[in-house]
Amino acid sequence: MTMAEARPIATMPTNITYEEASPILEGGNYALWDIKTAKVKSGQAILINGAKVVIGSVAVQVVKYFGVTVTAVCNTKNVELINTVGADVVIDYTKEDFTKRNHTFDFVFDAVGKSSFDKCKPILNKKGIYISTELGKNSQNSFLAIITPLLSGKKLWFSTPTITKQNVIFFRELVGTNKYKPLIDKHHVLDEIMEA
Repeated sequence: MTMAEARPIATMPTNITYEEASPILEGGNYALWDIKTAKVKSGQAILINGAKVVIGSVAVQVVKYFGVTVTAVCNTKNVELINTVGADVVIDYTKEDFTKRNHTFDFVFDAVGKSSFDKCKPILNKKGIYISTELGKNSQNSFLAIITPLLSGKKLWFSTPTITKQNVIFFRELVGTNKYKPLIDKHHVLDEIMEA
């Protein structure tokens, strides 16, 4: 295969196996794109709903790298795992509704598309941002994404991710310095592709 030097390609980090390298960008590119869209910076408070899913688990690790306080939402069986990837607070959604918390965030990232801007508005700071990976499935969110940037205060944003060479290099460096480790949930052989 031939690929232009400027295309999104980089050498594999030397501290991992091929198996561990294969999921580096799966979800990572989407997470990074939304994090950049929200202009995440050090010192912010961020909530990630769906912290165990591929996009969410990457987002937890990347925003920690940027120096933020992370509140992660997942189910009971994944609380311990999400604690190990850097979350400061982990909420078990089977026991608590994160939208009812008496705490506000600069950015609420719904990595599973199970919430909405309206439900999350009470937990957004005055100029807080809400982004969902499933924006297109919620017509209310789609409409608000068009009008909220024109208003002051809380905003609903969406992005259209594209993969760049800079993003690929960013993830190679994070993995190479042990600041990001992709989570592998299960292993399947090719004959099990339907099950996978």
